[in-house]
Amino acid sequence: MEKIRKTDAQWRAQLTPEQFHVTRRQGTERPFCGAFWDHHGRGIFRCVCCGLPLFDAAAKFDSGTGWPSFTAPLDPGHVDNHRDLSHGMERVEVTCARCDAHLGHVFPDGPPPTGLRYCLNSLSLRFEAHGDEGKAGQPQLP
Repeated sequence: MEKIRKTDAQWRAQLTPEQFHVTRRQGTERPFCGAFWDHHGRGIFRCVCCGLPLFDAAAKFDSGTGWPSFTAPLDPGHVDNHRDLSHGMERVEVTCARCDAHLGHVFPDGPPPTGLRYCLNSLSLRFEAHGDEGKAGQPQLP
């Protein structure tokens, strides 16, 4: 997959300040505040930076954490995992494989079949509805 590389100025021109902070500076939104933590529509979640399809809504589950959580990516090659030692703990950071956007973290405490919990920031995602489900009431993100 060919990488997308942009300068900070180019990313800032494309993203909201909040999206830039999360995706380009490894920020985290507060729990129970993001657009998708309690979202139940059918469709695909794409990277807000480059549009790469990342997670199917069918893999989404309520983890009780206040962030959108998924059991598996749509395509394992669309996300990269990195060791994260920030904030005094060891975690696994999840990034977009095409543009390196910070998405969130993955933990080994999810439900079957994978046992994984991809805990993501709503600000790093854009939702694309499937079928007859309209986008009414859904956040309009770039």
